[in-house]
Amino acid sequence: MKHIANPHTPSPASLSGPSLRYKAPPTIAAFMASAAFYRGLMGPVGSGKSSACCVELLRRAGRQAPGPDGVRRSRFAIVRNTYRELRDTTVRTWLHWFAEDTYGSFAWTDLAHRLRLPHADGGTVDAEVLFRALDRPQDVKKLLSLELTGAWFNEAREMPLSIIEAMGDRVERYPAARDGGCTWAGVIMDTNPPDADHWWHNLAEEARPEHWAFFRQPGGVVELPAGPGEPPRFAPNPQAENLENLPPGFYQKRISGKGAGHVRVYYCARYGFVQEGRPVYPEFDETRHVAATEPLAASELPLLVGLDFGLTPAAVLGQRMPDGRWVILDELVATDMGMLRFASALKELLAGRYPGLSPRIAGDPAGTARAQTDERTPFDILRAAGLDARPASTNDPLLRREAVASALAREVDGRPGLIVSPRCRVLIKGMAGAWNHRRVQLAGEARFADTPDKNRYSHVCEAAQYLLAGACELRRFLGQDERPRPRQSRALNGQTDDRHANDDGGHRSR
Repeated sequence: MKHIANPHTPSPASLSGPSLRYKAPPTIAAFMASAAFYRGLMGPVGSGKSSACCVELLRRAGRQAPGPDGVRRSRFAIVRNTYRELRDTTVRTWLHWFAEDTYGSFAWTDLAHRLRLPHADGGTVDAEVLFRALDRPQDVKKLLSLELTGAWFNEAREMPLSIIEAMGDRVERYPAARDGGCTWAGVIMDTNPPDADHWWHNLAEEARPEHWAFFRQPGGVVELPAGPGEPPRFAPNPQAENLENLPPGFYQKRISGKGAGHVRVYYCARYGFVQEGRPVYPEFDETRHVAATEPLAASELPLLVGLDFGLTPAAVLGQRMPDGRWVILDELVATDMGMLRFASALKELLAGRYPGLSPRIAGDPAGTARAQTDERTPFDILRAAGLDARPASTNDPLLRREAVASALAREVDGRPGLIVSPRCRVLIKGMAGAWNHRRVQLAGEARFADTPDKNRYSHVCEAAQYLLAGACELRRFLGQDERPRPRQSRALNGQTDDRHANDDGGHRSR
């Protein structure tokens, strides 16, 4: 197997074998040259990520140390989240590069490919490649019992981090030292951009742990600046990679008819999500309703809190400005947490970030129901923790939604009636469409479920509803907000009138 130097990288990253020539673009060349144990490659559709990973495995196989018999042995696992995608995409990409008529028959029953190739030193490269999916529990168990040289996770954003970390324990186990040992071992990954709250984003952009390296290819297109109210515009990116292997106008043809979220993720290679279903808040515009920087709490205004209960409790903290605008300051989102622990976490958040402010808490009225274990309600638990929480005035889903929607649609002196701190990442994603009405699978016209899906984003979004519905926003929506402006002004001077600080929540001074 002969290596041809690539001018884009300080170490050889181009490969020539039987009917095979490959030249790595700059980002892929850096990815191939990296010595990190875990390596990730992220880029847009058509950037050559999967092809690069195919070539990288065979390149590493050719560099394994030979055993006493001159054979360079290696064994790799190639993993995808489902068998359908494994067979329809990953295997096809692999066989595009390593065709059966040149590299040997592919075992379709076992989903394996054995490649035995001559090496330039006169020896032999013996590479065993196993294709596996993770859509059945027994597949995961078998995967984690393998002894491998290395592994590749194709479209890694669909994989749980725990599986990828566990795979690290299965590589560097083949070949044995008596057969040359592992010259290289590791886990490589490729993906289109995931959400900003995905483990990939956390590791690549925030945690940046040792022995992990992430490489991000330029987008095929870039988003142009747009004025207020103007639709998003995109243009070809002169820095895009792999264009020589794509049809002319590849990205421009595919932009037409696509939503901006789809274009940003799949063509601009930006973190984000592609909206599915009908959003609960079509009024929400991330460019308009998300603050550029984290707003500070006003010490002279009440701090209002909305709560949603259950084993996925959530809290949203905000303030209503004297001119009627809403500022959402913070969120607290938990998973598999009971109310005792959540009350403690909320109290710690309030004391740590908002000292000196007395919270006014409005929660899901369903929280008045007693638990079967100790007969205490969530409101009882909150009060026992020193948090004076009361039920919001309504649990009507339509009224709750409209309380938030009316604030989103409102403008006050040219500014949006509701802004959200960038600190509230889960709430922002939920309002941007991750909380939605699921599309009903019917032929013909698109139809959607009557009620929004319950998911990890619904709880924090409903907490925001209780926040606004528990204050005066619901009265305003119903045309009942007749509070004179001077009362708000007095509240700013330290003379809080508790009768009006949270009209619908039932809060009164004692």
